[in-house]
Amino acid sequence: MSKWNLIVDVAECTNCQLCTLAIQDEHVGNEFPGYAAEMPKHGHHWIDIKRRERGQGTMVDVAYAPTMCQHCDDAPCIAAAHDGAVAKRPDGIVVIDPDKAKGQKQIVDACPYDAVFWNEDLDIPQHWFFDAHLLDTGWAAPRCVNVCPTSALRAIKVDAAQMQKVAEDEDLEALRPDLNTKPRVHYKNLWRFNRSFVAGTVSVERDGIAECLEGARVVLRKDGTEIDSVQSDGYGDFKIDRLETDSGKYTLEVSAGGYAAVTREVQLGESINLGDIRLSAAG
Repeated sequence: MSKWNLIVDVAECTNCQLCTLAIQDEHVGNEFPGYAAEMPKHGHHWIDIKRRERGQGTMVDVAYAPTMCQHCDDAPCIAAAHDGAVAKRPDGIVVIDPDKAKGQKQIVDACPYDAVFWNEDLDIPQHWFFDAHLLDTGWAAPRCVNVCPTSALRAIKVDAAQMQKVAEDEDLEALRPDLNTKPRVHYKNLWRFNRSFVAGTVSVERDGIAECLEGARVVLRKDGTEIDSVQSDGYGDFKIDRLETDSGKYTLEVSAGGYAAVTREVQLGESINLGDIRLSAAG
C-alpha cells in the first residue's frame, strides 16, 4: 500500500521560513474537526528550522534542517497515548485526536523529537499532521511543500519497495537513527547538519611573499588508515568533510612537488579550520 513520506534536503534549505509561515497561516485560528484544533498564535513550532554553524574564520558554513513530527511507524507517542488518542492512518500519517487527547500531556513528553506541543488553553497535545485534511480533499502535497521555493521539501506517496529505492538512490537518512522509530520523514544531505570537517589553507613563500598553493595533496588518516584525500584549490583552500563529530585524533599530511611535506595532528570535536599551513622548499 502507498504511504506518505516527506523528503527534506538540508542542502537546499535557506531558512526562508515559508514552510513555517504556511503552517501558521493554515492552522492558527482554524479548526479542522477530526484532525486538529486550532494552533496557538504563539509558542508552537510545528515546523521548526534548526541551524548549525560549522568552522571558524574564513572557513565557515551554515546549514538548516527543518524538523517536524516524523510520522514514525513505531511512534512513541502512540504507545504513550490512552484510549486511541494517537493513531497512525493506513497512509502512514500520525494524527492526534483533539478530543480523545484532552489532558494527555504525556503524549508531549513521549516524543523524542520534541515535535509535539502542549496547547495550554485547550489542554491538548498538538503536532503537524502532514496537512492530512488537505490531502484527503485531493491536494497533491502539504502546504509547506507547495510554498518551498528551493524544493527543500518534497512529499511522495509510494509503497515500501519504492520508498526503499528512493532512499538508496538519494542516500536518505533518518534524523535520529539511534531512536529506531522508523520515521516517514527522510533527510538528504544531512551530513551538512550533523557531520564535521577539517579545513585549512596551503601556502608557500616565494621571494619573501606568501602565496596560496594550488594542487597540494592533502591526506587525512585515522589510526594509520587513509580516510580521504583532496587537492587544494586556486586559493590554497581544502576541506575534508562528512567526518563524525567528536571522532578524536587524526593525522593530516600536506605535500606538493618540490616542497617538504607537513604533518599536523588534529583532534576533531566540531569542525575545525587549521588556518595557514606553510610549505617550505625541499632540501
